[in-house]
Formats: sequence, C-alpha cells, structure tokens
Amino acid sequence: MEYVRSLYKNDVDFAALGLQSRDFAKHLKQNGQLDFTDPAAVRQLTTTLLQQDFDLKVEIPEDRLCPPVPNRLNYILWLHDLLDSTAGGLHEECDRDREVVGLDIGTGCIAIYPLLGCATRPLWKFVATDIDSNNIRTSQHNVALNNLRSRIQIVNSDPNGPLFPLEKLGHQTLDFTMCNPPFYASPNELKQSAEQKERDPFSTCTGAEVEMVTHGGEVAFVKQMIDESLQLRDRIQWYTSMLGKLSSINVLVEMLIKHGITNFAVTEFEQGSKTKRWAVAWSLGDRRPAMNIARGIPGCPKSLLPFPADYTFTLPPGTSIDTATATIDTELSSLPWFWTWNQTRSAGTGFASENVWSRFARRKMKLAGEEGAAKFKAIPDQVALGVRLQIRLVRGQKPDEREVKALVRWAQGTDTVLFESFCGMVKRKLESN
Repeated sequence: MEYVRSLYKNDVDFAALGLQSRDFAKHLKQNGQLDFTDPAAVRQLTTTLLQQDFDLKVEIPEDRLCPPVPNRLNYILWLHDLLDSTAGGLHEECDRDREVVGLDIGTGCIAIYPLLGCATRPLWKFVATDIDSNNIRTSQHNVALNNLRSRIQIVNSDPNGPLFPLEKLGHQTLDFTMCNPPFYASPNELKQSAEQKERDPFSTCTGAEVEMVTHGGEVAFVKQMIDESLQLRDRIQWYTSMLGKLSSINVLVEMLIKHGITNFAVTEFEQGSKTKRWAVAWSLGDRRPAMNIARGIPGCPKSLLPFPADYTFTLPPGTSIDTATATIDTELSSLPWFWTWNQTRSAGTGFASENVWSRFARRKMKLAGEEGAAKFKAIPDQVALGVRLQIRLVRGQKPDEREVKALVRWAQGTDTVLFESFCGMVKRKLESN
C-alpha cells in the first residue's frame, strides 16, 4: 500500500471528498470548505477519510478526542520506515512476511493507530491500552466493526502501573511501542493554551481531560517510558512517542544521551500547512535506522541528532563505476567476515564480529593462512559492525558530467570508531585505484 504515502501530501480536497461521500457533503459550506469549529464536521471528516482511503468503519463519540487521520498516518508510516530499516539481515525494504507486534499506549476512543497499522500492513498486530473505561469500550466496538479482534487486543491499563506491562499483556517481547501522550501538565495549562491560540481550522477540540492532561505533561510521561526502557532493554526493539511541543525533543534527547542511549531517532510530522508534531524513538539494541529516518527535523541542532549512519563520498574524476565496483568487491571479499555482493545493484552487505580490516587483523590473518581467512557462511551471532555499501553513478555539476559516488550505511553496531575506521578503509581503497 505504498500509495498511502501520497494521500495527504497536499491538503484534503473537501469538494472532491464530498462527491464521494454524501454524509461528508452535508457538512460542507457553500464555498466547498469545512467548518472546523463544528465538532460534528470534524468527526465526519475523520470518519469519511478512514472509510474512503482505508476501508475502515468507525463510530466516534462526541465527548472524546477526534484524531486527525493525516497526522496519525504520518506516525504509522514513520514506524514502517523505522522497522523496515532496522529489520536486520540482508535487506532493508519491507518484508511482507514479517510478523510485527506493537503496543499503542493510550489508544483513545477509536484505536486509530492499530486500525491504520493493520490496514497498511497485513501481518501487523497490536496490543492497545487505555486508562479510560469509555475509550476501552468504544475502541473495542470499532475494532469489532472492522473484524480485527484477532489482530488488535484492547486492554484496560492501571494509571498507577507500568506503561509497558509485558507480562500482563502476555508478551515477552515487542517490536515497537507508540504513544501520543497528553500534552499538558495541568488543567490550568490546557486552559491557558486554548486562550492564547487564535481560532484556526484545527482549533476545535472535544478531548476529555484524561486525554489532554497528565501530571508533568508529555516530558514527564516520556521520561517514565525511558526509565522503564532501561529495565526492559531490548525486550522491545523500538520505544517511540509523538510529541506536541518541539521543546520536548530537546529535553528528552538530552535525557537519552545522559543515560548512554545513542541509538535514537527524531522526526517532524507536518499535516499540510496547519499542524506540526514531532516524534522521538530510541532503542537499546544495535540495529541503526537510516539517516533520513533518524534525523528528520529540519534545522535541528546537531547536538540533538544521532550520530550520522550514512557516509557518502565522491570518487576522483574519471573513475569508472565498473572499476570501482570490482575493486571494492575484491577487497571486501578477501576479508574474514560475512560479505555478499549484488552485481546488478552495485551494492553489498557485510557483517563482522570484530575489526577484520586493520593492519593488525591482516597480519594475523596472513599468519593463520587459509584457515584464518575463512569466510562466514552466515551472519555471525555477535555482530560488531553491519554495513550496507553501494556504488552509484550520479549526475555531476555540469549537464553532461557523471560522477561515481560511494555510500556506506551503518546498519548495525554500537561503536562509532569502528564504523569510521571501516569508512576510512573503503575510501582509501577506492581512491587509490
């Protein structure tokens, strides 16, 4: 369902949507626009988009937060990319056969994240929690409406208990968690925020206080997530949360770094030209997401971004792509590690249990003879470094000019020095030919 990525790149065409849905057309003004100050119109927009674009049926209560579909879809698509790029193994694209189980904390009145996740990925399953009994009841109803009870489990959680009660949920491990925590630290902060905002198309809010307010606000909520993740470690591959304030990113990233968590990702979600949200993810494992996924906030200070997982350089003018690919494949095939090369894509993938390219390692291998140079026939159990490497022919600065570029992608590992050492070796070998 890759087409879903382009569904809401532009603002929703209300007039066109009205032609598809009579129920939605009833809420359009004479100029073809929607009255966003009318809660019923906002609920109908969400209902119609879910029906038309995802074949999902939902009934939204009047007294609970009505989730906007484009913004929620953005979060789901980011999770697609995050999990696909860190699935491990030889490939970095969507594995249609991979079963994934995620936890949605505070699922809300219709369980929109699990519904969208299941609609876009056939093998995804969810456990969804909430502390509000009404949200539990209406979410269960909407899951049943879509015949998804075998894939989505709705659980009433303890407001004073852990956010990740894996034993209670019946799971030893999870692939990811997601959350859209209450933004505000107190009812007074919520009231002040509403008074400061000018009325705009997205100003109407029917959310109950339990959905909008938590002690300490979203930072305190995610701090509890971080604290619990330090105990659970890699029983959950990715811990994630959406955020309503950009300032929260700064505080939370500094918190992650303070705890020694360097495998993290940040991004920005933009719903048309109206609303922005942000997200943070972190992992106690060693599989690293691609840079465009992990460093997705434009203009963000480098100190708040994870270590660059991509290293790209241009080869000297006149370099032949055939020569470059032959050189690097020959060089990396001679090392005692797992290495596979795809000639058609001019790309290779390698996994090493230690530094096997240093001068010391090469001397050691030479002394050991053929036995010491044996290749791994499978990816080693203990991976110190995993990389993906590709040689590309790209357009140069002049119209008819072509350049050969090398891209080294850090796929697995925790040692930045080891990755930089490997990149330096690849650069030297390619530039010397």
